[in-house]
Amino acid sequence: MELDVYKEWLGIPDGPRPPDHYTLLRLVQFEDSADKVRANYKKLNGHVRKYATGQYSVRSQQLLNEIAKAMLCLTDPERKREYDESLGREFPEEPGATIPTEKTLAKQGHITREQAKEAVEFADSRGLSVRDAVVQMKLVSPEIATQAYAIELKLPYVDLEDMTPDDEVLNQVPKQLCARNSMLPLFMDEDVLLVACVDEITHDCEDELRLRFNLPLRRVMALPSAINAAIAKHYAAGVRDNAGQKPVAKPEAAKGKKKGSKDDAAEPVAPKKAAPAASKPRFSELSEGEQAHRKQIGMIVMLWSLIGSVFLDRLLIPMFWKNFNPGWLPSYTALIAVPVAVLWVKTSYWK
Repeated sequence: MELDVYKEWLGIPDGPRPPDHYTLLRLVQFEDSADKVRANYKKLNGHVRKYATGQYSVRSQQLLNEIAKAMLCLTDPERKREYDESLGREFPEEPGATIPTEKTLAKQGHITREQAKEAVEFADSRGLSVRDAVVQMKLVSPEIATQAYAIELKLPYVDLEDMTPDDEVLNQVPKQLCARNSMLPLFMDEDVLLVACVDEITHDCEDELRLRFNLPLRRVMALPSAINAAIAKHYAAGVRDNAGQKPVAKPEAAKGKKKGSKDDAAEPVAPKKAAPAASKPRFSELSEGEQAHRKQIGMIVMLWSLIGSVFLDRLLIPMFWKNFNPGWLPSYTALIAVPVAVLWVKTSYWK
């Protein structure tokens, strides 16, 4: 008989499976406090991770994803309203207007009204968002500022340290795309791709993600430092290749890594050789214009390997070696230099 993890691990009584988001997160029905939702999620996340060993590694990861999706839904005002309505909740009126970041911070008691006014003036004079302004003025921490900014944008806020992105999603997105746009795709939820970001996603980035997944996007807010750390962690050398297309085995796998660790659920494929830690983007990741430019450079390199060899053998070497005679060949050096140049261009520079 299959283990009922909801009952055995979370203490949820018999009932519908899977349970609704409020039951899953051990909340009262229609809880409206985003802080309470996040607090319960954090506790449950740590509790479920205790079971992430041995035969329960896969099921524990599935449950971690379920509670993460529930938390993201209940901390997104628009999605929460739709979800609550689907459970029978009636709202007497439409949601209120957008609440600016500075007003949220003042209402929560993090800054005074005077400080809120100063922050707005500081932001306007330097072309910053109020979120960045209050952090630069050292009025609040980056985390508190980002949470208030998420309320203004009506988006959920996530702590990436508590979240494990889906490897199948990360494998389809290059590291360079994430780093260039300060974002990290998390997982797919009800045919929507959830993407952690620090601000608006550019149209080019959004279009590329739509083409890769053929799904609409939904943003969630995260700290810039958390996104950078998550990119470094999940795209580290040996975790997946540089293009972010296929996972590769980690060094621990060869030493009998214990089942059930965070990375075990990715089921990496052991490579024949270690993945290169290239800092430059691969040829396939470049735009059409950049690919054409690199092709031109490669052709020039191959051509000059021949021209340089002939110049060396016909002009330079005879100046220092009187008896040197290349004979009927245009250049002896070309027999070595040209194949090496062609091999490097085709196997490295154009790859």
